[in-house]
Amino acid sequence: LATGPRQNNGIFYEIRTYDIKPAKMKEFLELVNKYFHFRTAHSELVGFWYSELGAMNKVFHIWKYDNFAHRTAVRQALANDKDWQGKFISAALPLMEKQHNEVAYLVPWCQLGKPPKEGGVYEWVTFQMKPGGPALWGNAFQAAISAHINTGYTSLIGVFHTEYGLLNRVHVLWWNESPDHRAAGRHSAHEDARVVAAVRDSVRFLESQQNVLLIPLQCSPLK
Repeated sequence: LATGPRQNNGIFYEIRTYDIKPAKMKEFLELVNKYFHFRTAHSELVGFWYSELGAMNKVFHIWKYDNFAHRTAVRQALANDKDWQGKFISAALPLMEKQHNEVAYLVPWCQLGKPPKEGGVYEWVTFQMKPGGPALWGNAFQAAISAHINTGYTSLIGVFHTEYGLLNRVHVLWWNESPDHRAAGRHSAHEDARVVAAVRDSVRFLESQQNVLLIPLQCSPLK
């Protein structure tokens, strides 16, 4: 069960996660940086990252679509794109161990943001919430995110609520100047009474959480 407010338009985001063979990560990233312009010619890439901490040999990328018909048309065009299929897909598939995708919407109270400057690191935080959706835990979750934003140590890029994949899952994408800046900020935030109170209220609805530190690729619009 997952019920809650939805945005007024059809825009959604496809979140793709690939597990890469450990000995093939360097080769895979080189392929992406060399040939991914064939893919981005068909639809909008939000960001592309590889994992540094919290997960090994994974890449994360997010695509924006106007609606499901738009995605279908893009997938058909990609299947007929000889450069994409011949130069990237044929070479990349043997380097992968697993692929996973989810469809998610931005939560109604969040717009997709950008970092204040290039050169930082991103944190991908996945919250598995209790069944019931935003109607149950939405207000408490928003308050916890807002409390962290108000400390000023981190920048919020986006909050995504799943529609396909595991339900009641929320992905939060943060930007920080560096891992050390993030560590110092979190230490300070967790001594802030406002943050502590908001987190205590939200955690009542939390089943699990995973944090992954991400490094953007050269082809990523979010750097």
